[in-house]
Amino acid sequence: MEGPAAEEAERRREEAANPTVEHEQSDRQAVYGSTESDPTRHFLGWLGEVDPDVLFESGEAWGISVVRRRTD
Repeated sequence: MEGPAAEEAERRREEAANPTVEHEQSDRQAVYGSTESDPTRHFLGWLGEVDPDVLFESGEAWGISVVRRRTD
């Protein structure tokens, strides 16, 4: 496994290994996509701070997805 699914699985394994640690976490929606300067999928910004529709329509980014990410 690679990518966000692997990161989430690893986070859950760590929490299971150390159940006494309590984390205050919140979720945010992150925008990922590709750009001319970096054609690999990467973090573009937080939803609300960047508009995925504007990025796509302008041609600045493509392959855009919005995923929920935990923040500490």
